[in-house]
Amino acid sequence: GNLRNAIPREAYAVFGIPTRLREEFLSRCRLFADDLHAEFKLREPNFRITLNEMPEVDTVLDMRTQTGLIQSLVGVPNGVIAMSFAVPGLVETSTNLASVKFGEGNTIVVTSSQRSSVESAKTYVMQMVESVFALAGADVAHSDGYPGWTPDPESKLLETTVASYRRLFGDEPKVKAIHAGLECGLFLEKYPELEMVSFGPTLRGVHSPDERLEIATVPRFWELLSDILRHI
Repeated sequence: GNLRNAIPREAYAVFGIPTRLREEFLSRCRLFADDLHAEFKLREPNFRITLNEMPEVDTVLDMRTQTGLIQSLVGVPNGVIAMSFAVPGLVETSTNLASVKFGEGNTIVVTSSQRSSVESAKTYVMQMVESVFALAGADVAHSDGYPGWTPDPESKLLETTVASYRRLFGDEPKVKAIHAGLECGLFLEKYPELEMVSFGPTLRGVHSPDERLEIATVPRFWELLSDILRHI
């Protein structure tokens, strides 16, 4: 996908090398691919690096731009930044490099997204990302994000939701805090007195072009929502 919250699953680039270095480059590329395959074989078993010969292009990035872009992409933080001290096992703060593409007016647009359950921590990781690109001479702009949403295990609404789940399905629900940007945080920012829970049908491949919903879980979601509303 191309959105700021995309989890990248593929990338490609068109580049050129001197003809005299062709065989040496191919040899080095194979070694590099072998190293990455060994590194990611358990996490990304389908990982591949492929090379295809392309027609000669008319223009390329100048050396200064190439260097600034590549060094920024290598240096920018990506992934988990901090774990929560309040909820064991919960990611508190993270950042993801979502997309790199050519924009209008001979520009290169790099998009990333930061999220945290602690607002000050989110601001700090935003500054980390900005600093890397600013050092490379890039212009950096920030858009509106999702505010943090601190879990409330004492919530009366949560108690009602758990009771409805038990009553309907005869099973104990797994109550979790997750690391994600949700619209709930936006509502809570305007109405801090609200109690909130988030639930819904089962989703697969979220934040990717393969995102899909399990239709069989929709009726259960509707039953639960209806029962909660009846008991509030």
